[in-house]
Amino acid sequence: MSSKLEQLQGTLGYHFSDVSLLEQALTHKSHGKPHNERLEFIGDAVLGYLIGVMLYRRDVNLREDALTLMRAKLVRGTSLAAMARSINLQPHLLLGSGERKSGGRERDSILADAFEAVIGAVHEDGGIEASQGVVERLFGEAVATLDADELKDPKTRLQEVLQGNGLSLPDYEVSDVSGADHARRYTVVCSLATGLSGRATASSRRAAEQAAALAVLEQLEANDER
Repeated sequence: MSSKLEQLQGTLGYHFSDVSLLEQALTHKSHGKPHNERLEFIGDAVLGYLIGVMLYRRDVNLREDALTLMRAKLVRGTSLAAMARSINLQPHLLLGSGERKSGGRERDSILADAFEAVIGAVHEDGGIEASQGVVERLFGEAVATLDADELKDPKTRLQEVLQGNGLSLPDYEVSDVSGADHARRYTVVCSLATGLSGRATASSRRAAEQAAALAVLEQLEANDER
């Protein structure tokens, strides 16, 4: 399999010392062990950190709530699935027969998880600097061109969508508060009566609510496209 992954490594701009990490990142749990869930966990954290840094350095005038929303948009499942497709991850995925037959290679959730796992594999193979190189190469244009104004006030947008469809308004609940007084982190869950929900964490309750609302909006949009 290693020789087949040369092109993928070239696209990433990173060549693994231990190619088995990349193979594991591409292995769905339906295929067997070792699968990619643990690497996905690492990749999720690494992506959030590195994209946050890129956004922070992009514009000194961007406020924290805007940065939170921009990061949420870039690391949402549909965005990561699109990135996975852009680097042609699909043919490399190792899936169980059931997932293969049901179209798992094109399922957003599987692609997004595999992409996060690939970033996690890069981190485990080469460290944070190697991860930074890959993330900057893949997300540089998106970070530079993302318009913060388009993401303003997702709470209002969500309310309008729900009201337009005759649905009740969302519920916002603070599920966790952590950190010292000068460095509080608020986790908010935005829930709909339909059972759909979104979760986000930020340094203010308002920013967390906005990001959680954005997560719900994007799920609604994804459902509409199906």
